[in-house]
Order: sequence, then structure tokens, then C-alpha cells
Amino acid sequence: MPLSSLAKLIGLAAIWGGSFLFMRIAAPVLGPVLLIQLRVALAAVFLLGLAFLSKKKLDLKSDWRHFLILGLFNTAIPFLLFAWAAKSLPASLMSVLNATTPIWGAVLGAIWLRNRLSVKTIAGLSLGITGVAVLVGLDGGHLSPTALLGVGAGLIAAACYAIAALYSRVAKSVDAFSNAHGSMWAATLMVAPATPFFPAASAANIWVVICVLMLGILCSGIAYVLYFKLIDEIGAAPATTVTFLVPVFGVLWGSLILHEHVGWISVIGGLLIITGTALITGFSPSVLMKRRVATAE
Repeated sequence: MPLSSLAKLIGLAAIWGGSFLFMRIAAPVLGPVLLIQLRVALAAVFLLGLAFLSKKKLDLKSDWRHFLILGLFNTAIPFLLFAWAAKSLPASLMSVLNATTPIWGAVLGAIWLRNRLSVKTIAGLSLGITGVAVLVGLDGGHLSPTALLGVGAGLIAAACYAIAALYSRVAKSVDAFSNAHGSMWAATLMVAPATPFFPAASAANIWVVICVLMLGILCSGIAYVLYFKLIDEIGAAPATTVTFLVPVFGVLWGSLILHEHVGWISVIGGLLIITGTALITGFSPSVLMKRRVATAE
């Protein structure tokens, strides 16, 4: 992985780690549907502005099905599920659940693409599943029915991200910006019909407005351009490694800003998931450091 791609990966992880913080603040006020409608619509308009300035047009005639698939599995469904989970789960836990995306990718890849599971991948799957079991089964704060449903929603959202990543491997080649731009408009159209039926729970204050702007422009518009560019540069599988860097920032932002308590059970469960994900993706910090030294020489 080139150092420029690694920098993008870490920056993306910091941004997406913040998205769980913003959802945790805004979702109880606006509700998940209205929040996500605002998020994807803002992102779509922001990307439209960038497209106008750079004179990039969407080829809707040939790519509209592609944008709908990405918009559904990489945006609309997971965004809504995590926004719903944000009403009952801390930002730190949601970011850890998000890290199960490569684990889902390994399972679904074996089923869909008939990928063979190596011993290392099986070990990673075992650790990841154990980590989720530790988080759900041993941490008493997450055992309420609503919280358990929130955990389930987070896991399904991560599975949707994995489906989108696997689809990107076999999909037609479309540039990174168009993928981000087109998928955001697709998600906007998908969520819009439900919005009138789910009004805001209460009036938004200035902090909620800021969270919505950050979710739309930074965490969706800018972040998705970075994400699809990473897929172009290093491939779909390595790009999903961002999901096990996200919890580092998710826990950090949740602790610093929302003063969320992170107990030892959560730490152990999170480390098991992240270690399992690293095994599945083949991520190795030592290899990255060796490449960095070799590049410098």
C-alpha cells in the first residue's frame, strides 16, 4: 500500500469515526429517517457542486443501475440502520460493530464468489465472532432489548457494506467521483418517500445542525470520494481495512466529546474483532513500516 493511500485510509477512518459521534447526537432529535435524508441530500448537492466546478457529468443512461446498487447497499440501508442504532447505542460500540465489515466480506465472499477460506481467515472469523459475542453477552449495559436490536442493526449495516465492497470487485469500471456522486443521489431518491412519515422527534439546536452538516458534507460527500478513490488505488478488499481503523477514532471521539465510558469488556471485545479483521485482510503494521523504510531509502 503506497504511503499516500495509507494517509487517505487513516484520514477516512478519522472522518468515519466521527460519523458515529454525529449520529449519536442528532438521531435522537431528528429521528433516523429524517437525519439520513438530510445527510445524503446534502452530500448529493455538495458533490453536484464539485461536479459542476470540475465539469464532470454522470452517465446515467448506462450507469443508473450501478448507482442504485451502490446507493442501496453502501449508503441508504447501512446509514438508516446505524442512525436507528444511534438512538440506543454509544458511538464507540457502533464504530466497533462497523469493524465487522471485512468479517462479513470473508463469509459472503466464500458464498457469493466461492473464495476459499484459508486457515488465517478462519481464525480471523472465529476471533471476530467471539468479539461480538463478548460485546453482546458479557457487557451488561448492552443487554436491554432495544440495545440488542441496535447491535443487530449495526451488524446488518456492516454486512451491507461488505456486499457493496464485493459488488465493487465485479462491477463495471466507474471512476471514484461518479460512484460517490451517483450513489448519493440514488440514496436520496430511495429515502425520500419515507421522510414525510417520520418527522423529527424534537426541534434541532445548533449542535444538531452542525452534526447534520458534518455528516452530509464531510462524512458522506468528501469521505465517499476518498473511499472510492482508495478502491481505485488499492482494490476493494484492502480499502475495507478502513473499518478496523474506524473504532480507534470512534472510541476516541466518543470518550473525548461525549464522555462515553469504555469498560474492559468493550476493550477486549473490540480488540478481538479488530484482530480478527486484521487476520482476514492480511493487514500487517510491520510490513507497512518495512515498505515505508524501503521507500525512504
